[in-house]
Amino acid sequence: MSLIELVKASQYLLSKIAKHPDFLALKYHPDLTIGDAETALSYLKDELETNQQSANTANTCD
Repeated sequence: MSLIELVKASQYLLSKIAKHPDFLALKYHPDLTIGDAETALSYLKDELETNQQSANTANTCD
């Protein structure tokens, strides 16, 4: 499994956790939230996609 696939799977799991009734019932409010984790994964995914596009462009130019 590639890193980008793991990031996408993690994003999916975080969204499920955030909506889960047991999680919501906790009324858990840490300094860093699931939203923060989702944002970090989004930035990582964007970076991976940018690097992949750059690599594809470099390979096309060779």
